[in-house]
Amino acid sequence: MLAALARRAVTGLALVAGVVTLTFFLLQLAPGDPVERLLGPAATPEQVLAQRRAFGLDRPLTAQYVAWLGRFARGDWGRSITTGRPVLGLLAEAVPATVELVGLSLVVSYLVGILVGAIQATARPRLDTALSVTTVTLFALPGYWLGLMLVMVFTYWARWLPAFGAAGLDADLLTGWGRLVDRLRHLALPLTTLSLIGIGGAARFVRGAMRDVRAQPFVTAAQAKGLAPPRVLRRHVLRNSLIPIVTLLGLSLPALFSGAVFVEAVFTWPGVGRKLVEAVRARDYPVVMAATTISATLVVAGNLLADLAVAWLDPRIRHGEGDR
Repeated sequence: MLAALARRAVTGLALVAGVVTLTFFLLQLAPGDPVERLLGPAATPEQVLAQRRAFGLDRPLTAQYVAWLGRFARGDWGRSITTGRPVLGLLAEAVPATVELVGLSLVVSYLVGILVGAIQATARPRLDTALSVTTVTLFALPGYWLGLMLVMVFTYWARWLPAFGAAGLDADLLTGWGRLVDRLRHLALPLTTLSLIGIGGAARFVRGAMRDVRAQPFVTAAQAKGLAPPRVLRRHVLRNSLIPIVTLLGLSLPALFSGAVFVEAVFTWPGVGRKLVEAVRARDYPVVMAATTISATLVVAGNLLADLAVAWLDPRIRHGEGDR
């Protein structure tokens, strides 16, 4: 088991290196010059050239990549071209907001998704069909479109919830319960957007996993022994459905992070996704590279955590039977 995890970790590192390398060269070859955007149209060619030299952008792409990789490996993530601030500090400020949004969305998505999937797996055909149509539709909706629709309904039509930012203009003047309510009101729409899409995916996956388990001989044997249906569902069906569900949970973290990029941009939520979108627009190479590296690392970490959780749940994999 440890050897298999080590192989997957090495493969994951190679994946991160490939994604980072591809992103670096594609970003450099994309149209648009960050220095010209920074200095504006009134800048002279000499000023542009001097600024490019100051940022090291006048060097060959290969030399730029090797220099960036060396600095990044030493913990120096560079400075933002647009703001001049250290990239590490810039992203560190945004991480808590993204963790809050993605973490709460993950909890809500799986609690509701497992419940809906369990209902579908045991429901009559009409209810199962209705819930299937609903979950597939939710899962297929683009996050930015769903977010805009929620803004239109709950902000512009109903005027119930704010659409932008993480706090109101008077948040600094609020204390205690008032400040908490203000935060929850601003969190409601982006959290609902991410959670609805996550519920659709989780419910579909749970339904399929539980139906597969219900068709297994040991479930039929448990029913033949006269065990109560709720006990069969809880101890035999749901418990043995956890392995694929845990795998999906591990892979949901990077997927939610990617989805949060567009949701944060729609709601101007002060997280990493919003910083990434702003950096791409400004061709802020250091910020884009750092955010891309974090995203790719999350994908690898999510896979490894899923493998560890599955091995903990399934003794066959833990003892090496899954590798044969």
